[in-house]
Amino acid sequence: MSIQNHLEIAVKKAFVEIFKTEIPTVEFQATRKEFDGDITIVVFAFLRFVKGNPVQIGTQIGEYLKTNVDLVTDFNVVKGFLNVSINPSFFLDSFYTIYKTENYGTLTPAPSDKAVMVEYSSPNTNKPLHLGHVRNNLLGFSVAEIIAASGKKVYKTQIINDRGIHICKSMLAWQKFGNGETPENTGLKGDKLVGNYYVAFDKAYKEEISALMAEGKTEEEAKKQAPILVEAQQMLLKWEAGDKEVVDLWKTMNQWVYDGFAVSYKNLGVTFDKNYYESETYLLGKDCVQDGLDKGVFYKKEDGSVWIDLTDEGLDEKLVLRGDGTSVYITQDLGTAIQRFQEFDINALTYTVGNEQDYHFKVLFLILKKLGFSWAENMYHLSYGMVDLPTGKMKSREGTVVDADDLMEEMVNTAREISQELGKLEGYSDEKKEELYKTIGMGALKYYILKVDPKKRILFDPKESIDFNGNTGPFIQYTYARIQSILRKADFDYTAKQNVEISDKELAVIKTLQQYVETVQQAANNHSPALIANYTYDLVKEYNSFYQSSYILGCEDEAVKIFRTQLSAKVGDTIKSAFNLLGIDVPERM
Repeated sequence: MSIQNHLEIAVKKAFVEIFKTEIPTVEFQATRKEFDGDITIVVFAFLRFVKGNPVQIGTQIGEYLKTNVDLVTDFNVVKGFLNVSINPSFFLDSFYTIYKTENYGTLTPAPSDKAVMVEYSSPNTNKPLHLGHVRNNLLGFSVAEIIAASGKKVYKTQIINDRGIHICKSMLAWQKFGNGETPENTGLKGDKLVGNYYVAFDKAYKEEISALMAEGKTEEEAKKQAPILVEAQQMLLKWEAGDKEVVDLWKTMNQWVYDGFAVSYKNLGVTFDKNYYESETYLLGKDCVQDGLDKGVFYKKEDGSVWIDLTDEGLDEKLVLRGDGTSVYITQDLGTAIQRFQEFDINALTYTVGNEQDYHFKVLFLILKKLGFSWAENMYHLSYGMVDLPTGKMKSREGTVVDADDLMEEMVNTAREISQELGKLEGYSDEKKEELYKTIGMGALKYYILKVDPKKRILFDPKESIDFNGNTGPFIQYTYARIQSILRKADFDYTAKQNVEISDKELAVIKTLQQYVETVQQAANNHSPALIANYTYDLVKEYNSFYQSSYILGCEDEAVKIFRTQLSAKVGDTIKSAFNLLGIDVPERM
């Protein structure tokens, strides 16, 4: 049983005996370095169940624990926090419990538990993935992995925006200017090729607008009357009518894009369990609009359009169906959400979408609640800020959008340059070197993005991210590789439990290891990979402090040598586990 479990049982018992009341949970946190103690109990959380001065309540509980619980040696109270000192022998037992636990920190879902769905990426099929998609994919994938580690079954999904006027623009431009170009005969990734024609459409469209304005049209008239836009609108109507030639072209060009996306996703290291396509979902939601009208949730205006009034909730009136019976985005999202809960045994759904859509998701969740869906309480918008670069742009077609493939290539190249400068790769084959450059470069990119709270905007500096010192992916990867080097040299059996006296440095490492289980749960509850990333950095800092001051393989005391090797091995396992949750690989050598 963990120290936290021991204390939780004791604190609950203390409440019954002292205050004649029961409490459901006990909230713990790490003791701040400036205070004495090994673990802290948050007294403020108890004020919901017992009235009084938090210092006095904390003191009463502390006295009870010191008198009645063997593992507690002392305590102090600071405001609403009870800092408890633990008998060092319990930390040794706690370490060996952790050491023997396979997949430490992760839980397996119960067969009866409902699953969680996490949506991320959700690109358009008229252009390649860009820097914003990189943060989106890394966040969504990592949150899905963290929720799975917290003990829930998870489905990873995306909805691909594969229809509409923007898709027809690429198709029409390819028809007009393509000269039969394909990914095969150009050597271009399919998403890049199609993206080029989206740009080509925009260029031709602007030229036509200028020509029409020169003939005396207003800018607004020119934008509406430009022949190439009119043709694209006609193509969309043909697609909606099922015109074979248009649909065949649409399928062909979309497949080029999907093939291109597959390469980008593989390089990013993200996967999906199910793809949804807007071409299959854009008509969904109309049934629920009728249901909402019947329930009085929605109302119809004179022009036949359907609305919901959310002014009482501090929002505004929202259109859910146009007067001509066509849907808007919110209609499709309502229908798609309902379909997902019908298709999958889920009771929660997380959308990974940028913060410019905060309002949209407030409205969506509120409408679903008003329609009577109980699962709407468990819908979450994983809202994130934009990513900027110090230069404003990297390689890019239009000068403003940073291409995801270019960024990943840049990261691997930067890792290659720095690694070659350090010159520590003697004896590596060229293939192993390239594998390592990718591991370091992608680890640097992912860690730099994921260590930041999702809600914050990021200024991403590729060079800074591949620093082998400080709070970076490569620094943590290097510590992992150092530990693996120790284990390779350990030519003795280090599996048995040892009775040793724990040093302060070792104790700090064990305490940090103990926090991993709770950190995974907190990261899942808060949808925040940053908690895992920064926990891993803290663990590595404590381990390196121990490493710098302690002999491990050179220790003359056999029992201490074995214990320190075990401690190193478990830290390595935990780094690997945590980095897996972030989608980051760890190298065996660096």
